Amino acid sequence: MKKTFATIITIGDELLIGQVIDTNSAFIAQELNKIGIAVNHRIAVGDGWDDIWNALDEESKLADIILITGGLGPTADDITKPLLCKYFGGKMIVHKPTLDFVTYLFENVLQRPMIERNRKQAEVPDVCTVLHNEKGTAPGMLFEKESKIFVAMPGVPDEMKWITTNHVIPILTQKFQTGFIEHKTLLTAGIGESFLAEKIKDIETQIPAHIKLAYLPNFGMVRLRLTGFGENKDALLAELNHHFTLLKNELSDFLVIDEDLPLEAVVGKLLTEKGKTIATAESCTGGYIAHLLTSRPGSSAFFSGSVVSYSNSVKEKVLHVKDTTLKDFGAVSKETVTEMVTNVLALMNTDYAIAVSGIMGPDGGSPEKPVGLVWIAVASKNNLITKQFNLRYDRSRNIHVTAANALNLIRQLIVDNR
Repeated sequence: MKKTFATIITIGDELLIGQVIDTNSAFIAQELNKIGIAVNHRIAVGDGWDDIWNALDEESKLADIILITGGLGPTADDITKPLLCKYFGGKMIVHKPTLDFVTYLFENVLQRPMIERNRKQAEVPDVCTVLHNEKGTAPGMLFEKESKIFVAMPGVPDEMKWITTNHVIPILTQKFQTGFIEHKTLLTAGIGESFLAEKIKDIETQIPAHIKLAYLPNFGMVRLRLTGFGENKDALLAELNHHFTLLKNELSDFLVIDEDLPLEAVVGKLLTEKGKTIATAESCTGGYIAHLLTSRPGSSAFFSGSVVSYSNSVKEKVLHVKDTTLKDFGAVSKETVTEMVTNVLALMNTDYAIAVSGIMGPDGGSPEKPVGLVWIAVASKNNLITKQFNLRYDRSRNIHVTAANALNLIRQLIVDNR
């Protein structure tokens, strides 16, 4: 079976200058993968006529499906709709159902007057199939040319998601006979990427061409993903599971989880399954660990609270770290994080706790305690573990790496039932 390929084109100067982060492509790619369509290119172009036109020309040579987001608004910089009209040789007409819907939105929902600029949202090329947009005023548009499918959608994520889910995916499922794309992912910790590759090199040579192994290192951990394409889903899954089991067995000493979950979700899942609770005492991470834990649905079942003790006075007055400890050893020390974790455990009356203190940079270091020095403590009511890290990144990454290491330490403590 021939593989079906798609290109995602996101349009907008705001994407190219970094003012807006493109989350649309990630969502679309995930939805396409679910129905066996592979994304071979993701392209961002500015609000330039020639750039968009050339991208359509080039990508239509390589892909069966071209999905476009952005440039469908009512302002002068939104040129996607007139460009597509000319590209496909059409003329602009008023789409009555869209006009009725836009009128309803303004008069009944928004209770605002509708100006001519808003009415123009109902104008579409007469050569397209209109895809109703329940979440906004700009409809989606589907074009066909030389057996290729082109779909234009608004760049607003909620609107794009609604059109993708309710129109694009059902249409593509009907128009294309695709195979299956399946993924299996595991997360490792405590081993670097190069050592990991060396350890599994014999297994990697056994993996067939239609299954790809990807290494995804991040924050001191490495995610391994197997991605396979095949015509028979059951046969593909059986083959994937075989190679995945070989990887898990070889990496059992470093395995964090054999699911595609972020580390905070792994910790939350463990705590929920065991009916346990956790609290944090954070200095250098400024509440970031608490943010990660509470970003997961259902976190109220296991997360009790946090003390962001950025200053020494809060460490003393709220967490009851001894004044002598801070004077003798400093805020960034094994002794301080030990008192922080012990006291927040008692203060919050939880089963587990995390405490962190460090120097994130770019300033604040000294020869004795350089930028990147971090102390982490994790504790239960029966056990306490402290660990020193010497990080070498910028401020933002130091915070992220500290949080990842703290979550992994508490994960190990929970797994060991200590």
